[in-house]
Amino acid sequence: MSLLKLNGKLNNRQGLLLGIGGFIILLLIWLLLTAGENPIFPSYILPRPGSVLRSFGSLYTDNDIIRNTCLSLGLNLAGYLEAIIIAIPLGFLIGLIPLIKGLTQRQVDAIRYIPLTAVTGLFIVWFGTSTAMKVHFLAFGILIYLLPVVMVRVNEVEDVYLKTVYTLGANNWQTVKTVYLPSVLSRLTDDIRVLTAISWTYIIVAEGIGSTGGIGSLIWRAGIRQGRVDKVFAMLMIIMVIGIIQDKIFIYLDRVFFPHKYQDDAQTRYQVKKVSTWDLIWNFVASISVWILIGIYLLLFIDSFVPILGSEKLLPYLFGDTVTAVHLIMWSVIGYQAYHFFQKRQEILPEKSKV
Repeated sequence: MSLLKLNGKLNNRQGLLLGIGGFIILLLIWLLLTAGENPIFPSYILPRPGSVLRSFGSLYTDNDIIRNTCLSLGLNLAGYLEAIIIAIPLGFLIGLIPLIKGLTQRQVDAIRYIPLTAVTGLFIVWFGTSTAMKVHFLAFGILIYLLPVVMVRVNEVEDVYLKTVYTLGANNWQTVKTVYLPSVLSRLTDDIRVLTAISWTYIIVAEGIGSTGGIGSLIWRAGIRQGRVDKVFAMLMIIMVIGIIQDKIFIYLDRVFFPHKYQDDAQTRYQVKKVSTWDLIWNFVASISVWILIGIYLLLFIDSFVPILGSEKLLPYLFGDTVTAVHLIMWSVIGYQAYHFFQKRQEILPEKSKV
């Protein structure tokens, strides 16, 4: 396949090689722009790659970067949970029930145009400058984009599926359960992935208020105020790495819960796409990573009650007031893994009994 073909697709090997090549080109350009005694861009505008790498050590020793990163991550998770818990049920109600849609459609459309930075003062008046304010502010920032998307996805459900379940005699709840929920949620995962990048913008804005910590607060205190542009670049890199990991997690969850989206129509409409070596490696790494994450969490969870890692309770220390959101997500993961394990076990036992 020609790499210059319009709307062409790259295979896994081409994507990997071109990705590495693009990173090397970007690094070379960065080196050229900052090389020499009189670089094109001075260090207070664009620091050298070596200075950025060395600043990670200073961030660790002087600025407690691990805890501040966890505080921002906890804020991200808590805000997303609150927004999703509100947006999905409310979006279904507005999208499905004409009475509620008529009463709220125009208000929901209007809310999308509210500039988030303009309402920061209102959230401070309502909730103070605590972590709760920042969670609600982030949730509101995600909600005003996510709620209209849920409504659109509800209206996009294909009529042929609705006619089919009606022909089979399905009631309203069965229609929502078997048609609307799978169809909307399978498309909504892509929208949530896109909003992940936007949410980090609001996190930086929210953490600049008060002194509850986080990467956003650290960028202002240890970066901009002290003129440490190298630290700012280092923290931006941390945010980008977290964002990439979150994106990969969303893709993994999407493959687990909605595998039909990854069928290859070019080969056949009824067979799942042939699994490549890279897919097998990625699935193995993802599966192992989930169990490692569960193991680390359980160790820290036990440490919160029985101090086995020291006097400091690490989970509350790392995530602060958002630790509840971390517990909720991790116990949901553990519950799903346990359900999946016992489901597989029930499938294997009948086969053994036949033998």
